[in-house]
Formats: sequence, C-alpha cells, structure tokens
Amino acid sequence: MDILDFSEQAATLASALRRRAWRLATAESCTGGLVAAACTALPGSSDWFERGFVTYTNEAKTQLLGVDAALFAQVGAVSEKVARAMVAGALQHAPVQLALAVTGIAGPGGAVSGKPVGTVWLAWGTAHQVQAERLQLPGDRDAVRSASVKAALRRLIEAAT
Repeated sequence: MDILDFSEQAATLASALRRRAWRLATAESCTGGLVAAACTALPGSSDWFERGFVTYTNEAKTQLLGVDAALFAQVGAVSEKVARAMVAGALQHAPVQLALAVTGIAGPGGAVSGKPVGTVWLAWGTAHQVQAERLQLPGDRDAVRSASVKAALRRLIEAAT
C-alpha cells in the first residue's frame, strides 16, 4: 500500500476543507496513522490538517481521546460507540471543525464473535453532527487497511462539501 495511491482523494479533501476554512484531526486505530499520512503527503497540508492521534490500544484511546474505559468492556473497541467517542475526543482535543475516527480488526488475528477480520467502524463529523458506518471489508491486512483509508477519505470529502 502506497500513500500516494490516495493522493487524488486527499487533494479533493484538501480543496473542500480550504473552501470552508476548516481543519481536520484524525483518530486512528487499525489504520495506524495511514489516513493522516495520506493527508500530509500533500504539499501545503498544514493549511488544513491539524493533527492525528494514533490510538492503537484501549489505554491510548482513553488517555489521549478521553474514551470512557467502561465502553471497551461493554461494547468492545471495534464498535460504533467507541468510534463516535474517538471523534468526540479528537474534536475536544484539537482546534478543528472536522474529525475522523477509525477502529477495526485488520487481521490476520483479532476476530471475536460477531466481529470477524475486516470489521471496521468509521465515524466522522463536527461538533454538531457525527455519523458512523460499519464496514465489512474483504482481503488481507493490507487490503483491509487500504480500503479503510479510501472509505474514510470518501466520508470526509462528503462531510466537507
């Protein structure tokens, strides 16, 4: 997977965010910062990309984003509630108008009952509205992570236009 593969989507996102004078923060788990990397691969991204949180562990999600630790026992890290809480934390901890969260099971291990490899939750939004989407992606670890980045960028473009 090459972050340059996402350059067209990232450029579209950049244009949309610049038009609105918005800044973006990402909160990523299974993608490990790939969305942030795709965004910052563009020259001039400091105009619209504020920061990325790579919160791979539950502890990091709690410490850096303020996700309630009880949620992990209740619904698991790969869930709509956690993805939404990650967005809320990113919005709270960064001076941005738009935030994105990705949490999922990229594989090859990590599957649990009801959440097979390829299960990914995206959440994105503003202080006024957050949306979430469950993806069930095929393929190996690289394929799941790549498809997650593509889907995340697509949702951010929609939110910013």
